[in-house]
Amino acid sequence: HEREHHREISELITKHEEEMENLRAELNKEQQHLLDELRQQMAATHKAEIEQAKLQSQTLHSLELEALRLSLNNMHTSQLELTQSNLRKEKETALVELREMLNDKHAQEIAILQSRHQLEWEKIKEQCLKEKEDL
Repeated sequence: HEREHHREISELITKHEEEMENLRAELNKEQQHLLDELRQQMAATHKAEIEQAKLQSQTLHSLELEALRLSLNNMHTSQLELTQSNLRKEKETALVELREMLNDKHAQEIAILQSRHQLEWEKIKEQCLKEKEDL
């Protein structure tokens, strides 16, 4: 009888846990649904506020905005010209440095080749002298 009682309690606990899990899942699902609805409402409200602000801004400040746009456009053009000038100078400097580096490397290679050539020339010369002596 006691085992039967424990089994029934165990089954009731399991059933209770399953029901709690189902309720949690349902609650989570409902919360997610409510959050999604709230996000949609907030997005719609935000969009409406932005549209209203745009209309007010366009009607109240159109001339001021145009003046600011022209001013910014002029500043941007000046900045672009300055940037192009700086980039051109940097490019020229980099090219000069690269040319110097290549010239140095070329000079080193020439020196190495001349040294090798001299060594080979001396070996051939010694070999010729040795062959003459042998003859």
